[in-house]
Amino acid sequence: MPLLRPLLLLFLTTLLAACSSLHQRETLDFGGDARAWQAHRAAVQPIQSWTLQGKIGVRSPAESGSGTLTWLQDQGNYDIRISGPLGRGATRLQGNDQGVTLEMAGQYPLQARSAEALLEQQTGWRLPVEHLLWWVRGLPAPDSPSRLQLDPQSRLARLAQAGWTVEYSRYQEVAGRQLPQRLQLSANDILLTLVITQWDLPDQP
Repeated sequence: MPLLRPLLLLFLTTLLAACSSLHQRETLDFGGDARAWQAHRAAVQPIQSWTLQGKIGVRSPAESGSGTLTWLQDQGNYDIRISGPLGRGATRLQGNDQGVTLEMAGQYPLQARSAEALLEQQTGWRLPVEHLLWWVRGLPAPDSPSRLQLDPQSRLARLAQAGWTVEYSRYQEVAGRQLPQRLQLSANDILLTLVITQWDLPDQP
């Protein structure tokens, strides 16, 4: 199987969890304004439903490519679609914490208990897919230690967690909140880039 198609699953997630104050596993590097960071996180964390549109790219020693992404999140349910060269056609992942279904052009649908399990089934790699639901909002996942670097506005500039480094170079204001516009994930000679062209937040004050 080509390398890029399984790597699409890195942009998919199945886990929602609750986290309120500054998590004890978070470490702010270079001091940072912990109080301002907590205020920013408190504003962003309640967002659990969105429609996200953007572009994604993958670069690795073996292969590179790009595509377009539409991600519909409704609480714990998601519907993620990727098209263009990176998806080798149309790729769709639907699911929740009960299981996931992956549909790729020219192949029978695949099912698994989680997106992470499906990725491991297809590639043999066990990667922290579940963290992306947090990372895409500019938040560290609460289930493992993380090191944070903040920008002057007390938003994430750089996050190290679960063996990955996530760098945030641009944010945009959406319904009075600061959400990522461009982020890069890197680990093991793989670089994933996500540029979010539009956030839509239903029922947000």
